[in-house]
Amino acid sequence: MKKISIVIPAYNEEGNLSEIRKAIDHVFHNLPNYKYEIIFVNDGSRDRTQVFLEEMSLSFPEVRYIEFSRNFGHQYAVKAGLDLADGNAVISMDADLQHPPALIPEMIRKWEEGYDIVYTIRKYPKSISRFKRSTSDFFYRILSKLSDVELEKGSSDFRLLDASVIDVIRDGTESDVFLRGLVKWVGFRQYAIPFVAGERFAGESKYSLGKMFRFAFTGITAFSVKPLYLAAYLGFFFSLVSLLYIPYVIYSFMNHSEISGWASLIMTVVFFGGVQLIILGILGIYMGKIFKQIKGRPNYIIRSKNL
Repeated sequence: MKKISIVIPAYNEEGNLSEIRKAIDHVFHNLPNYKYEIIFVNDGSRDRTQVFLEEMSLSFPEVRYIEFSRNFGHQYAVKAGLDLADGNAVISMDADLQHPPALIPEMIRKWEEGYDIVYTIRKYPKSISRFKRSTSDFFYRILSKLSDVELEKGSSDFRLLDASVIDVIRDGTESDVFLRGLVKWVGFRQYAIPFVAGERFAGESKYSLGKMFRFAFTGITAFSVKPLYLAAYLGFFFSLVSLLYIPYVIYSFMNHSEISGWASLIMTVVFFGGVQLIILGILGIYMGKIFKQIKGRPNYIIRSKNL
C-alpha cells in the first residue's frame, strides 16, 4: 500500500486545523488503497496552534507535527515538511482550505499515470477584488520576465511531488528557498491542474502586499542574474544620454552664455541619484544572499516534533 504525506504549514491557524484534517480524512476514506499522514508545520504561531496540534496527534495517529523555534516563513515551513516526510509522494497545501482537498484524488491519479510533479494553477473567484487579481498577475509577469524559470500565472504551493523529486530538493543547500521556482527548475515530468481558490475558512490572510514584493524579489534573485545585467544596461544607457549635454555645453561656452536652469539640474541629479541607488540595491540583494549562504546557518530550527 502506497503512502501519501501531506505537508501543511501553519502560522496562527488554530481555527482551521480541525476542518482541514476532517476534509483530508474524508478524501482518503474514498481512497482505500492509500494510507496517509498529515504533517503540520507550526511556523512559530502565537495563538494556540501548537496546543491543538498536540491534542489532535493524541486522538488521530495520522497527525504529525513539527514545531519551529520561531517564525521562519512559509517556504521554510514547507521545506521542513518535505525534508521529514517519508511518503511515496508528498502533497503540500495551505491550512486555510483555499487549496481544496477534493482535488487530491485527481492529483494522485495523474501521479499514477507517470507524472513526477502535479502542480496547480490558481483561478480566483469573481468575489476577489480587481486589485488582488492585478497584483497577482503583475507578480507572475515580472517574475517570468526577470527570472530564468517560467512560472504560469497563478502557480501555487498546492502540489504533489514524487519521492524522487523530494530527494533532489532535500539535497539543496540554498539559504533563500523559493519552492515554486525550484520545482520548475528540477524538471521531471510535470502536469498542471487548474482550480478555483476557495474561501478562507477562518483567520486572516498572512500575505500582505509587502510580503508579496519580498516574495517576488526572492524568486527573481534566486533563479536569475538578469537584474544585474539590467543594472549594467541602465548604466550604459544613461551614460550615452549624458553625452547629449556636451554640444549644449560647448555652444554655451562659445557664446559666453551662462548655463542656467537650477530646477532642471536638481531634477537631473536626483534622478540619476535614484538610478544609482536602485543599482546599488540590486547589488546589495545579491551580496546579502552570498553573505547568508556562506554562514551556513540552518534554514529552520525545530523545537519539537512527533515524527
